[in-house]
Amino acid sequence: MKELLDTIEAWQRAGVRFGRAVVIRTFGSSPRPEGAVLLYASDGRLAGSVSGGCVEGVAAEEIERAMMSGRSRVVRYGITDEQAWGVGLACGGSIDVLIEPDVPPEVVDAARSSRGVAVVTELRADEPHLPCLVVHDDGRLEGTTANAATDDAIVAAAHEALLRGNSRAIELGTRRFFVEAYPVRPRLVIVGAVEIARSLVRLAHELGFEAIVIDGRPTFATAERFPAADQLIVGWPDEVADAIRLGPYDAVAVLAHDPKFDEPAIVEALRRGCRYVGAIGSRKTQAERRERLRAAGVPDEDLARLHGPIGLDIGGRSPAETALAIMAEVIAERYGASAAPLTR
Repeated sequence: MKELLDTIEAWQRAGVRFGRAVVIRTFGSSPRPEGAVLLYASDGRLAGSVSGGCVEGVAAEEIERAMMSGRSRVVRYGITDEQAWGVGLACGGSIDVLIEPDVPPEVVDAARSSRGVAVVTELRADEPHLPCLVVHDDGRLEGTTANAATDDAIVAAAHEALLRGNSRAIELGTRRFFVEAYPVRPRLVIVGAVEIARSLVRLAHELGFEAIVIDGRPTFATAERFPAADQLIVGWPDEVADAIRLGPYDAVAVLAHDPKFDEPAIVEALRRGCRYVGAIGSRKTQAERRERLRAAGVPDEDLARLHGPIGLDIGGRSPAETALAIMAEVIAERYGASAAPLTR
């Protein structure tokens, strides 16, 4: 939806009525993920995509019917092997698509927000206006299902969707909901302006991350060495944590290889529940570090979340290869992946 905001604003200014189709569930090898959106205007214009091209026409017809009836519905589309080849896939699949006669204002507001927001839509058959709840990244819930346990489960599911950056359908008892996630831009906080960090900033940007580099040594943390960093901060990591609002949506890579920088950064990142915390160092260094952290009062359940040695084992040794291994582990952690070879 974010990429369609300009279109939405233009159509609204022109007074054009439009509805939408949004993928709420995928089965098999589907061309577009959950959350993919197609807009259809009353003058016949299209924007966005729900399938890569193979069901857009019939989805537009469904939107037109919904605009006439004023009712929403869920439609399942099968994508044949032949159609899948046409959009660059090796095999087909199926998608469930929510057809709506308009775009809910809660969704537009969430897509515009600079903070993490999830819009939760209850899926009911042929409803004129599907009820929406809004969950903010601080856990605030706008609206209610009239059931406290269901509300709590929705907040938990929305929090998970914002962390993963994935929209998804959920079932709570006999009720079905679609959690449409609009997360903040993922952020990688790099502690230690070392050579690996330079490659890491470039890779983070390629993968859509904001990159912050922190180092207490002004001769290391320079704009000349890190021209692409979104923020370059000279200071102690634990002291600047509040200023950068370090929190659960951040990944932290600790690379300074100096206990006086590394260990306060690790403690603060674990304490704040950062989604990923990794630290460079050999297995011997890691073991010694963990003993010091344990002696300093860091609980074992927090230490269990510390990735060290940092990164996936890809066999590389150069700074760029190490950066690649780190980003691979950050991505795997974000999506809850096993990081095992796909052949297994």
